[in-house]
Amino acid sequence: MSKKHTYDAIVIGSGASGGWAAKELCERGLKTLVLERGRAVKHISDYPTASKAPWEFEHRGTVALDKKVGFQNSAFLREETAHWALPDDEQPVVYEKPFRWVRGYHEGGKSLLWARQTQRWSDLDFDGPLRDGFAVDWPIRYKDIEKWYSHVEKFIGVAGNRDGLLELPDGEFQTAFEFNCLEQHFKETLDKVYGDRKLISGRCAHLTAPKDIHYQQGRGKCQGQKMCNRGCNFGGYFSSNASTLPWAAHTGNMTLRPHSVVHSIIFDEKKNRATGVRIIDSNSNEMVEYFAKIIFVNASAINTNAILLNSKSNRFQEGLGNDSGVLGKYISWHNYRGKANANYDGFKEKRTEGGNPSNAYLPRFRNLHKQETDFLRGYAIGIGGGRGEFSPKDGIGIELKNNLLSRQWGSWGIAAWMMGESIPTEKNHVRLHENLKDKYGIPQIVFSCDWTENDDRMVEDFITQTQEMFEKAGFRNISVSDSHAAPGSDIHEMGGVRMGHDPKTSMLNKWNQLHACKNVFITDGASMTSTGTQNPTLTYMAFAARSANYAVDELNRKNL
Repeated sequence: MSKKHTYDAIVIGSGASGGWAAKELCERGLKTLVLERGRAVKHISDYPTASKAPWEFEHRGTVALDKKVGFQNSAFLREETAHWALPDDEQPVVYEKPFRWVRGYHEGGKSLLWARQTQRWSDLDFDGPLRDGFAVDWPIRYKDIEKWYSHVEKFIGVAGNRDGLLELPDGEFQTAFEFNCLEQHFKETLDKVYGDRKLISGRCAHLTAPKDIHYQQGRGKCQGQKMCNRGCNFGGYFSSNASTLPWAAHTGNMTLRPHSVVHSIIFDEKKNRATGVRIIDSNSNEMVEYFAKIIFVNASAINTNAILLNSKSNRFQEGLGNDSGVLGKYISWHNYRGKANANYDGFKEKRTEGGNPSNAYLPRFRNLHKQETDFLRGYAIGIGGGRGEFSPKDGIGIELKNNLLSRQWGSWGIAAWMMGESIPTEKNHVRLHENLKDKYGIPQIVFSCDWTENDDRMVEDFITQTQEMFEKAGFRNISVSDSHAAPGSDIHEMGGVRMGHDPKTSMLNKWNQLHACKNVFITDGASMTSTGTQNPTLTYMAFAARSANYAVDELNRKNL
């Protein structure tokens, strides 16, 4: 065991949850190695397109055909975001059924790309499996995580209102972004017609009234540019790069190693504990081993599953900690299939000023306190209203030119999208292929995931209810539909290494700690027992902070 390769802790992944694990461990004095699969990305200096105007791009955003070669499957193939694009040969996978897996392989991971919506869970979510009879009971409740939500929110900065909703607990908020006139009209309609359907300002990880803790991070107020997924020079929204990773680095305790493709976790059968991590250097293809007392796995849900599945030993022949046999199973995600659009004839004297990087949000209103539909659980709805401009395209020559230059205001429009809770089922799983490997010699991931009848019924209800709500608001040209998008299309993959009380039916205990390997913690989406309807990243970060502090305490007690 090389001393220069030995640390107190190893964190796999530098995204939202990995960054939080690193911050907490380093602040508590642990020498911590952070392993990042992709390249290094430093805040500000490595955002090549941040704040660029449209005319500064050679092709107005479109990527030239010759530069698309080898990147056909990338989700970020625009000039503005091409620096995040993933080459097709980086990690080939097998889809037994249609699935769309979006990855962010660079320092900061998907914390540079996320939608920044930050909603807390309530006990209606943590109680869900026990109450409704799916999955297994969560080993925690809201009271266990409440202070850690606050801990995270104060540091990252969250804009929102204190709305007083049982189903969506309030948090530590800065000034919320305002509704525009159409969103306010829709809110007033819902209050009048339904009463129990409360449209609120979307709670988002943007600084609207920065405090000393944010200035200490070197961050500033959100400028409303709405160019967030390019990287933000102001640090106006939370990312690991702008916030937790520099903070961890300032302690002098963090070492970040990019280009580190994790192969597996090393398990010592004599010590009955994990002792380190094997990585493949993506530049040299060399296998390197690093060692530590505790290991946090935050590689994002699917890769976390794959790493554990590939971490085999005589003790764990089906993957690290997999005594229950559930590793890789009960994969779930959010259901975004329901979409809606409409127009409104009023407010012709009004337009918006500036940009709102968030949206309006209608929290779940179905099956909250009793079962009232033919499907389990429910869905939230994102709402965005706005007024666009257009140019007449009549005429030819100088007439056409003048028309194109004379932009006019169009009518107000509104869009809605559902975010439904997909129920975990055993058949929805990932596993490793028996023969196919990627260019690093690591077995390819096989996806076998599909929608269920519960998802289909939920979409039907969204269509019915949204049509009705839009009609009540006086909207016209209403279009509500099922996109039939493949699972995974909206990034929120969860499960496979779920928490639970019983080691026979779960992988992790209430501290996100492997039942069968106590010095390994999983605090990303893989740990989720069920999905809720909320955007999940805030919960991952709270789990990471809570578990990291528990792990340090257990180390100090010599229990790990």
